[in-house]
Amino acid sequence: MIRTAIVEDDPEAAELIASYLQRYGDEKNVTFTVEKFANAVTFIENYKDKYDIVFMDIELPHMDGMTAAKKLRQRDAVVTLIFVTNMAQFAIKGYEVEALDFIVKPVRYHDFAFRIEKAVSRVASREEKFISLRDSRGGGYVKIIVSHIKYVEIMNHKIVYHCEEGDFETYGTLKNAESVLYDSHFARCNSCYLVNLKFVNSVKEFVCDVGGEKLKISQPKKKEFMKALNDYIGGGFDV
Repeated sequence: MIRTAIVEDDPEAAELIASYLQRYGDEKNVTFTVEKFANAVTFIENYKDKYDIVFMDIELPHMDGMTAAKKLRQRDAVVTLIFVTNMAQFAIKGYEVEALDFIVKPVRYHDFAFRIEKAVSRVASREEKFISLRDSRGGGYVKIIVSHIKYVEIMNHKIVYHCEEGDFETYGTLKNAESVLYDSHFARCNSCYLVNLKFVNSVKEFVCDVGGEKLKISQPKKKEFMKALNDYIGGGFDV
């Protein structure tokens, strides 16, 4: 599955790109998820590094696409960026933000397919970090993509990895899980939960929304957790 974001203020143009992704996916047996943003301000302010490819218009209200791309790179150095614009004369500036390519409007499918193929190849070649777990329910070993783990929980003397694909139980301690995931932007919000910071949607007092689930933040862990979160996203949350 390849996760995409379309930052485009013209609804018809955004829908056209989405339809081309669907068409390409049907032809090449690739699954895309699509999120649309009508302006760059909303996209940047709510950005989490959960996308593989971002399609960015240059002419946008409130914040132009080139400015947004520079802010994007401050938060995510690896996401594949493609400009979609009728301002071809500015496309050369895309090298400043390491854009993979640009597509000139009006977008034609043949041109789109050529460029999305390069983007898909880049995403596929990006090395994913995996961990292997012994399934406590007798299913042998399972291989989990670290970036798909929402949070890790200790429950009934077992460790539960809550992932986008589902939950996986194994034996061990939260301390051991923390040592394995130490370099992948995880932080404890209390003694029971180890949270993947990229899935944190909001924090209200002593509750954080992690991928749509509400987890309690303990008083002893709050300061350390909020510091880790602010370091990860570049500020924005009150400690």
